[in-house]
Amino acid sequence: MGIRNLIRRVSLPPPSIRGEDDLFDDEFQRKLEYLAIVSRRVFGGRMRAERRTKKSGSGIEFADHRDYVAGDDFRYLDWNVYQRFERLLLRLYEEEEDLSIYIIVDTSSSMGFGRNKKIVYAKRLGAALAYIGLANLDRVTIVTTTDHVMDRMPPTRGKQRIFKVFQFLRAAHADGTTDLGSALKTFVSQHKRRGLAILLSDLYDPAGFEQGINVLRYNKFEPFVLHIIDRYDAKPALRGDVRVYDCETGDEREVTVTARVLDKYREAYESYLEEVKLFCTAKQVAYVPADLSVPFDEMVLRVLRRGGMVD
Repeated sequence: MGIRNLIRRVSLPPPSIRGEDDLFDDEFQRKLEYLAIVSRRVFGGRMRAERRTKKSGSGIEFADHRDYVAGDDFRYLDWNVYQRFERLLLRLYEEEEDLSIYIIVDTSSSMGFGRNKKIVYAKRLGAALAYIGLANLDRVTIVTTTDHVMDRMPPTRGKQRIFKVFQFLRAAHADGTTDLGSALKTFVSQHKRRGLAILLSDLYDPAGFEQGINVLRYNKFEPFVLHIIDRYDAKPALRGDVRVYDCETGDEREVTVTARVLDKYREAYESYLEEVKLFCTAKQVAYVPADLSVPFDEMVLRVLRRGGMVD
């Protein structure tokens, strides 16, 4: 049995979902404002340059010339060129577009394993990254997925919309099976405007985590993988003859758990994490392991640094 299936199978029935009234409390919101301030210089500098398009418009950055044709706006004629070469050439400018940010949260059952910690952590990270985008007037869309697209918060702008984000994420809960490839095929068909696609998932996909990431890559989105990691997944409290079950499909299996079996399992788990990292590196996909032991605000700073957003 491969590690992708085994990790999900070595699990006990998940506890009841904890209340989330304090998920986005006042302290959380104060930290959001700090994170937005830290990131602000990015959107006036390096990231601004990355958003240039080849469309001619009224921007201030010169791009190229083209021959004048009847009906063109005289205001864009380059008279200096005309005086030197007696040619009517039109000045073209780069036009700046706002960035489209898609935050894709895996809400399959495995994200609820372990006292619901992974889905809570993903929601907090997703809300923080959404706020940074909203504060910088980018278009932010949030999507929840299992083996299909579960729900979608339409594109929105402006940091005052963060409460809409809170409301959307609070309503999401971990349930269902994982099939990132299938879900993200639907996602790309629903979103024609390409942009940054931030995937928050534990990547426990029996069909292979690669499929979902490749769907984003092949459809010209810019994938950014936030791998939600709970180290306790590799330390199941199991001994002797036990029955384990898949928390997503309900499939069961009887196994004899020994110290040697647990050691092999931990080794397979670490190998799997390394496999994900190597895949993303080889495909030039931005990747950050989001370990639950790291406070969410520190993790957001790591994400910003990984994306070249802060020094």
